[in-house]
Amino acid sequence: MTRPNALAYLILIMLILVFMAGSLVVTNASSPAGEAEAPKWQRGNTHTHTLWSDGDAPPESAIAWYVDHGYDFLVLSDHNILQNGERWFDVSADGRLTPAKVDAVRSRFGADFPETRDVEGQSQMRLRRLDELKTMFDRPGEFVLIPGEEVTSSHRLAQVHINAINVDEVIPPQRSDSVQGTIQANLDAITAWGVENDRPVLAHLNHPNFRKSLAASNLAEMKGERFFEVYNGHRSVENERIGSRPSTEEMWDLALVARLHGGAGDGELLYGLATDDAHDHYGADAVSIPGRGWIMVRSPSHEPDDIVRAMRSGDFYASSGVELDDVRHEDHTLVIDVKAEPDVTYTTEFVGARQGDGDTTPMPRTLAISNADPAVYEFQGDELYVRARVTSSRLHPRPYRPGDLEMAWTQPVAGEGADEVQKTISSPPTASP
Repeated sequence: MTRPNALAYLILIMLILVFMAGSLVVTNASSPAGEAEAPKWQRGNTHTHTLWSDGDAPPESAIAWYVDHGYDFLVLSDHNILQNGERWFDVSADGRLTPAKVDAVRSRFGADFPETRDVEGQSQMRLRRLDELKTMFDRPGEFVLIPGEEVTSSHRLAQVHINAINVDEVIPPQRSDSVQGTIQANLDAITAWGVENDRPVLAHLNHPNFRKSLAASNLAEMKGERFFEVYNGHRSVENERIGSRPSTEEMWDLALVARLHGGAGDGELLYGLATDDAHDHYGADAVSIPGRGWIMVRSPSHEPDDIVRAMRSGDFYASSGVELDDVRHEDHTLVIDVKAEPDVTYTTEFVGARQGDGDTTPMPRTLAISNADPAVYEFQGDELYVRARVTSSRLHPRPYRPGDLEMAWTQPVAGEGADEVQKTISSPPTASP
């Protein structure tokens, strides 16, 4: 009886091994090793200030707001500085760092978290460095702090502020003999840093209407980098049209026509971002608070390099509250699929320009309006570009201006009209202001 029992036991073991192998095969078939995840929308803000420059909050307090509100990434963009080295900040009742703010840090991060000292009767708190902040907040697949700097320069009265994204060394501000020269010198310095360090970086031109500094022609003539803020949540930057001065969105269209019709700059598309430019982190209705504008980037991961690469390919949209399920350009159509919420209506305007007759410069205009979801634009074959602006019926809870509705702006798509123009360009004109 011993031999048959041993044989049966052996057969049973073999059956178990076969079953386990089959299970492994099924598991691997459903989740192949090394297979990249499908890109997902990642919410982030690329323009935020702290006590390291002219913000009113310790960096950990500023970051915590974005983590608490479901952001996937954040760039601290303090002026001409990174959060490196040792920095102590005075604590005073009438200063930017008050005893109440220090107490709030203790309440959030622990009684022993703030490092304080007394220097000749003056209380001070140490500002946390970037490496410490990343250790505190970075979580794989959940949140990442991307290093950055607002490279802050000027030419005479014109302010030239450009955010450098995914850089971990300070890029000194550049100056030139003109506004355009100053813009280009700083763009080139940021690009050169990325090349030298073998890292994907991105530079975006900030708040062009700030102090009436820049014109549509300045956006049109940018070379190499082609990103700017179409929406900035700081109330002093004048996103809107004022008198005869175009809004930042109007500037976008004028610059796109100049680039795609006239060959200004490098003749490529210009992409728009929405940002907070947050300086005020302790109120719900201050001049520049978190939560007014952001971008949604379709990236396969939270890794900074992947996020920057996705943005460089134009796979992102700007938002002040409207969310999209999908944006796609296929079969001569542009499709905008809104992530609709109950009891909220959405209007999608397709904005663009069509190639004119002869030497006529195309005029940007609304090409179509849709209340459908998804909203679909069918290309006619003569468009220079088409982009979409989606407006909801819901008021923005933290508005730039009272009465603002939540919105979203997609990136422009070049049409066949732009392709035809590129074949015939001889002397590129510039954009009108």
